[in-house]
Amino acid sequence: MNRILVVDDEANIRLLYAEELADEGYEVATAATTAEAVEQLQKQNFDLAVLDIKLKNESGIELLQKIVKERHDMPVILCSAFSCYKDDFSAWLADSYVVKSGDLTELKEEIKRVLAKKAQRKASGM
Repeated sequence: MNRILVVDDEANIRLLYAEELADEGYEVATAATTAEAVEQLQKQNFDLAVLDIKLKNESGIELLQKIVKERHDMPVILCSAFSCYKDDFSAWLADSYVVKSGDLTELKEEIKRVLAKKAQRKASGM
């Protein structure tokens, strides 16, 4: 079972993502802040992280940079209500970028795609 870390400062979004992704067969942990996310990452291994970009007084981009540096084998999907960040060079570190929506179809498809790509890399020894 793949483990996913969802980082978003909105409690209702964390709950929605956790429930929807659990229904898809994923084990989901959530964090409201970058500090909580870092703590979770130190305690557990995750197969993928879904990060909001705009967190209260924090930046998901900074967390993305930390994950890429320390956990380079863990894919990250940025999920933001702001499509303008797609053009931010820092956002390009992510494996995917999804614009937030009440319909999680695109996010679920990207999670499957990114995890399949990770599995292929692992199988080929990369």
